[in-house]
Amino acid sequence: MADYALLAVFIPTFFFVSITPGMCMTLALVLGMSVGVRRTLWMMVGELIGVATVAIAAVVGVASVMLKYPDVFNVFKYVGGAYLIYLGSQMWLSKGKMAIDTNADTDVSRAALFTQGLLTAISNPKGWGFMVALLPPFINTEYDMAPQMVMLISIILVSEFICMMIYATGGKALSTFLSKGSNVRMMNKISGTLMAAVGVWLALG
Repeated sequence: MADYALLAVFIPTFFFVSITPGMCMTLALVLGMSVGVRRTLWMMVGELIGVATVAIAAVVGVASVMLKYPDVFNVFKYVGGAYLIYLGSQMWLSKGKMAIDTNADTDVSRAALFTQGLLTAISNPKGWGFMVALLPPFINTEYDMAPQMVMLISIILVSEFICMMIYATGGKALSTFLSKGSNVRMMNKISGTLMAAVGVWLALG
């Protein structure tokens, strides 16, 4: 059983947080521009698994330990951030598999997209801190924990997916509008700059 009064407050609260621009939403926007919405779904799968992992860990107390020992994040943060910065630089130069090319199919692997989403979600310290602060107040100790966790995580994942789809679709629409002639290089520069910015944000956040 769950406290439906708390859930009624949690749904708009988390949706508002999800729709606010952040690392994962920016990544969805960039990939929507560069590889299209359909292939961006693989990044979304990784991100959703990462978010679910962080949410569960936050409730069971793992996050409180990790927040006290930020070195636990560092390997993931720096490696993930460096990788995104590298991809961004390649896109800025109109090189690499993720650069927009109207004359060729983008063949970036599904595994690479999945890994990007997973690493970005799991190695985001702000995401951990947010889950620690947000989830406990919406858990009613008078009810069983498991059903409440299922409900809360389901709401979180649905909200995240809807918001990432909005960003990815917006990125694809922007790409379609601008990816003509000399505008392709400009789109690669915009996408690459945003991708690198997410990498810096991830590494230094």
